[in-house]
Amino acid sequence: MTNVENPYAPSRTTTEGRVFNLTGGDWDQVFAGADPIHDERLVLNMGPQHPSTHGVLRLVVELEGETVTDLRTVIGYLHTGIEKNTEFRTWTQGVTFLTRADYLSPIFNETVYCLGVEKLLGVEVPERARLIRVLMMELNRVSSHWVALATGGMEMGALTAMTNGLRARERCLDMLEMISGLRMNHAYVRPGGVAQDLPENAVPRLRQWIEDISGEITGLRGLLSDQPIWVNRLKGVGWLGVEGCMSLGITGPMLRAAGLPWDLRKTEPYMGYENFDFDVPTQEGGDCFSRFLVRVDEMAESVKIIAQVLDRLEPGPVWVDDPKIAWPAKLSIGPDGMGNSLEHVQRIMTSSMESLIHHFKLVTEGFRVPAGQVYSAVESPRGELGAHVVSDGGTRPYRVHLREPSFVNLQATAALSVGGMISDVIAAVGSIDPVMGGVDR
Repeated sequence: MTNVENPYAPSRTTTEGRVFNLTGGDWDQVFAGADPIHDERLVLNMGPQHPSTHGVLRLVVELEGETVTDLRTVIGYLHTGIEKNTEFRTWTQGVTFLTRADYLSPIFNETVYCLGVEKLLGVEVPERARLIRVLMMELNRVSSHWVALATGGMEMGALTAMTNGLRARERCLDMLEMISGLRMNHAYVRPGGVAQDLPENAVPRLRQWIEDISGEITGLRGLLSDQPIWVNRLKGVGWLGVEGCMSLGITGPMLRAAGLPWDLRKTEPYMGYENFDFDVPTQEGGDCFSRFLVRVDEMAESVKIIAQVLDRLEPGPVWVDDPKIAWPAKLSIGPDGMGNSLEHVQRIMTSSMESLIHHFKLVTEGFRVPAGQVYSAVESPRGELGAHVVSDGGTRPYRVHLREPSFVNLQATAALSVGGMISDVIAAVGSIDPVMGGVDR
């Protein structure tokens, strides 16, 4: 076999073995053929530790003075391996990995995966479970947008937007915790339904939340919409029109801020969204300011959907009527946290050996899913979130792959930034609202 030297990792043989010298390829490519005397280009590494890159994102920015002439995104620093890990867990356990992908919108990761599994199983969840899923997703959408607006405000120097935004997000996390038991990484949506029903006091607390969060949204809109510094920092900055969005596969608030009302909840309805009364906010500017306005309006629409869910909730099951799938089907919240109810534990431990065996096999081995592959999609806070789920007929996923909107939308970073000032790069990246857990899943 011929030993071909790798130009990006030249090596030499030493007494300790072969040693590789990893070179800085990005820098070498930028400066190839450059005139060191007359070339005034400056290459700046922004990240992967920079506080304004929304996680471990590295931007290699080429500057002429303060103007950006070239920009490249470098990803892969988080590399969680979530998709691969699901292949070594049961179908239900896979939820606990996928919920951590885009950690600001975990409910959407769980739901899109479970929709795919349920397509393969050929089952439909009960109406109450569907409504609870919609409730949780819209709560999560509001929570995620608050983070986008709060961190964007902090990066633009609007510290009151940051403090108010994170305060409002805490209100959202309080509701998610009340329902699921956790503030993040819930593993609440599971194949066949949801882990447990709403607690007894959920509806009145959610109605109070609607009143409180509506005031927070109105306050943020009044604080920033006409604030001169905020408007000047965002208006006309980071422009990307509909044609550019379509060419790059951009979805979500970025696409709607360019004027196209594409929202999967309306265009390709799922989970009964076609039965809810809500609008798809759009703007025509296609810039950072338009994306800010779209996200504020979307939060108000999500609150409207949640109010409709509360009006429609009727008593009923939250799992499919199939004990071979619905696990764990007897959860409760007690003084010691979340677990199987005492009644269920007593029955399987004292009165029914068959129930104990079934429970043990369902927990350890899981249920089988018919062989096949499906694609399911939901409208996440960042755009179209899709799940390609493949089964070989076993108790574990053969393959799970996410169509992650943060990953796709990051392609637009250079288009938004080149030709602008270096200070505008911060605004542009913030308006994309990328979450690196989803990008490097």
